[in-house]
Amino acid sequence: MEKSKYKVELGLIISLLLMALISIITIKSAISILPNYMNNLVFKQIIWYLVGFSLVFLIMYLGNDFIFKNIWYIYGFGILSLILLLIFAKPINNARCWFSLPGIGTIQPSEFMKIILIIVLGHMINDFRKNYSNPTIKEEFIFLVKVLFVVAIPSILTFLEPDTGVVLIYLLITTIMLFVAGIRYRWFIILISILFLLIGSVLAIYFINNDLFVNIFGTDFFLRVDRLLDWSNKSGFQLENGMSAIGSAGLFGNFKVPVYFPEAQTDFIFAVYSSTFGFIGSITLLCILTYFDLKLITTAIKTKDMTGKYIIAGIVGMLIYQQLQNIGMTFGLMPITGITLPFISYGGSSLLSYMIMIGIIFNISNSILRYKN
Repeated sequence: MEKSKYKVELGLIISLLLMALISIITIKSAISILPNYMNNLVFKQIIWYLVGFSLVFLIMYLGNDFIFKNIWYIYGFGILSLILLLIFAKPINNARCWFSLPGIGTIQPSEFMKIILIIVLGHMINDFRKNYSNPTIKEEFIFLVKVLFVVAIPSILTFLEPDTGVVLIYLLITTIMLFVAGIRYRWFIILISILFLLIGSVLAIYFINNDLFVNIFGTDFFLRVDRLLDWSNKSGFQLENGMSAIGSAGLFGNFKVPVYFPEAQTDFIFAVYSSTFGFIGSITLLCILTYFDLKLITTAIKTKDMTGKYIIAGIVGMLIYQQLQNIGMTFGLMPITGITLPFISYGGSSLLSYMIMIGIIFNISNSILRYKN
C-alpha cells in the first residue's frame, strides 16, 4: 500500500472550482447595477478565493487534530470577538456586525462563529457518546444543558448585533447535529413545543398591540419581525425587481442585469446569476450545488471518525439551509433575511469561513482515501 499524504475527493474539488468561477462571473455581471465604489468587487473576490485556498492547504498541513485540541481556545476567541464587536464596532446599516479593517474591508466574526460552533458541538457530542454508550435520561439532560449554554452565549451576542439570520443558523446547526447524534426524540418534541409557545406569544403581542410589543422588545426587534412577516405579500422593491430580472432572462439569459435591485452582489446574487444565464444556467447551478452537498453526505457516511461525521452533518445542514433560504427568498418563497448563497455571494468573511470548512472536510476525506494500491 502506498501512502498519499494529501488525497481529496475529486468531485469536491471540481465542484468547488466551478462555484468559484460562477461566483466571479456573476459578481462581474452585478457590477453594472452597483455603485461605482464597488467596481473592485471582482478583484477582491478573486483575492478572497486565493486566500481561502491558502487556508485550505494550511488546515490540511496542520491536520484536524490540531484544531480539535485547541477548539475551546478558538471558541473563547470567537466569543471575545463578538463582545468586542458590540463595544467597539461602528454601526453599518444600524448593525454592529463587522469590524472595519483599513485596506482589507470588513470582517464579520459571526460567520467564523458558525464553523467554530460546529466543531465544538462535534467534539462535545463525540466525547458524550464515548463516555455514555447508553445514557440515562438524566445524563442526556445534563449534556443538553451544557450544549444549550455553549450555543446560547454566541446566540445572544449575535442577536444583539443584530443578526437574526445567523442566530437561526446556530440553532439549526445544533438541532441537526443532536439529531444525527441520536439524542432521544422527546427532547426535540419538548424543544419544538417551547419554541412554538414562545414564538406564538411574541406574535400574539405583535398582532394585538404594536405599542406594547415595542415597549417590551424595542423598536429594533419590532422592525425585524415586521420584515420577516412582510415577505408573505410578495411585495417590495428588492423582491419585485429581482423577480423581474429573473423573469426576463428566458432560457439562456440576458448576459446582463436589466434592472436595479439592492444587495445584488450578496443577498440577491441568485437573481443576478439567473438573469445573466437564464433557466438553463440556473438548473446547471442547482445541479452543481446538489452534487456538492451529496458528495459531503457521502464523505460523512464513509468516514469512521465520529467527530468528523458530526461536523459534516452540521456543515451540510447549514449549507442546505442557506441554499434553500437564499434562493427561496429571491422568488418570494421565503422571508428576506440577509442570508447569502455559500461560495457564490460576495463576501470575505463568509467565503473564508466556508473554505475553513472545506479544509476540515478535505482532512476527513483524506483519512478515507489516503491509501491507494
